[in-house]
Amino acid sequence: MTQLISIQVAQARRVQINGRAILTAIHKLPVAGEVPVLPMGLVGDEQADLSVHGGLDKAVYAYPSAHYPFWREARAAAGLTGIDDALPFGSLGENLTLQGVLETDVWVGDVLKFENCALRVTLPREPCYKFNAAMGYNGAVKAMAQKGYCGFYLAVDQPGRLSAGESFVLVPGPRRLRMTESFNAKMFKHLR
Repeated sequence: MTQLISIQVAQARRVQINGRAILTAIHKLPVAGEVPVLPMGLVGDEQADLSVHGGLDKAVYAYPSAHYPFWREARAAAGLTGIDDALPFGSLGENLTLQGVLETDVWVGDVLKFENCALRVTLPREPCYKFNAAMGYNGAVKAMAQKGYCGFYLAVDQPGRLSAGESFVLVPGPRRLRMTESFNAKMFKHLR
């Protein structure tokens, strides 16, 4: 069954990364109840760098819950114990944590049809140094590139509202470009 497990939002804030104060909204926190979805994303969510996140094609970021065990193990292998070992949903910067769908299941143009909202798959996430910082170790970007655990951005085709726990249907689009193919093409440089 495909289901929206959790919804997260964040306001941009300054954090220290490599000795510099950087504006980021990667630290998403769960939201209870219904969340309005507008063409530019979830109400209450913000993006710090609109050149790489946000806008109409990257209004919402979704991530499969099935990848969380990998990231917990990767952080433990990097010696990161005691700093949020639980790695709660939203820790990868996603707005929507999904169950029952992986990057291998979606194609650019597919639509996630919820009861009161429709979101179209547009692009894979391209991880950056902020992802390394959020995960707590410098190999996180490379691990995402190698595993293909990128999640995907969504455009809002039908504004409405979402609630954690609701199910959705994956409606096939034109099926020309699989999400994994798009991500691999973008991440080739990280694997060299």
